[in-house]
Amino acid sequence: MTSVLRIFASPLARRLAAEKGLDLASLAGSGPHGRIVKADVETAKAKPLPVAAILGQTEVIPNTTLRKTIAKRLTESKQTIPHFYLSVDLDIDELLELRTKLNQRAEGFKLSVNDFIIKASAKALRQIPAANASWTDEATIRYSDVDISVAVAAPGGLVTPVIRRADAKTVAQISNEVKALAEKARAGKLMPEDYQGGGFTISNLGMYGIKSFSAIINPPQACILAVGAGEKRPVVKGDQIGIATLCTVTLSVDHRAVDGVVGAEFLKAFRALIEDPLGLLL
Repeated sequence: MTSVLRIFASPLARRLAAEKGLDLASLAGSGPHGRIVKADVETAKAKPLPVAAILGQTEVIPNTTLRKTIAKRLTESKQTIPHFYLSVDLDIDELLELRTKLNQRAEGFKLSVNDFIIKASAKALRQIPAANASWTDEATIRYSDVDISVAVAAPGGLVTPVIRRADAKTVAQISNEVKALAEKARAGKLMPEDYQGGGFTISNLGMYGIKSFSAIINPPQACILAVGAGEKRPVVKGDQIGIATLCTVTLSVDHRAVDGVVGAEFLKAFRALIEDPLGLLL
């Protein structure tokens, strides 16, 4: 049987040693019965904790090709793209009411808030085409089709399958397509044609209770919309304080391709569509 060396040390001494990366086994204790105390750690000239011991306290997860690609693209995006951010609060009470009514009558699909957000983003991009763009050194590219990338968590990392011509599809069609692509993503079965292209990305963390966040642009696109959770908040309507379900969204924008006014115009159009959701069914 292998014997295990037991090291007597105070909790404070253990914490300080861990913070300094010191091996407690190399210290001489000055406390009762040789116990290592705070002063021993502060004054000791001990050897650093062996690398093997440090690695033994962690889990080493090899990076997949997908994870390396994601890391490279996001690093390049954050370092080379001049991001700026615009945020608005959306009153989604009418949208939630409409969604409930449609889901009660529908057969074969169940609409999510994100389905409406995709549709509203697509219609807003059709209204404000200057936001549906990419930057190159030679020219700014404006897309004729409205193709929306949707961020989906997959086993190997975040992927962004594309809803093609989302402005021309119904909310129900978008819903079914998103579900099918998400299932393929989680199963690792996405094909290149499922995720290549796209002119605008939506990243929604509302289902995790995140109030608001700023997303990193998905190059070569110029915009990504970060969507937070809907929550009851006090609001001022006229001269009265009331309660409404608000959702904060933040648009991250590549300032080289899309100016601040264009980003603001997009959010204004998007907000109008979300807060008067019947227009999304037309």
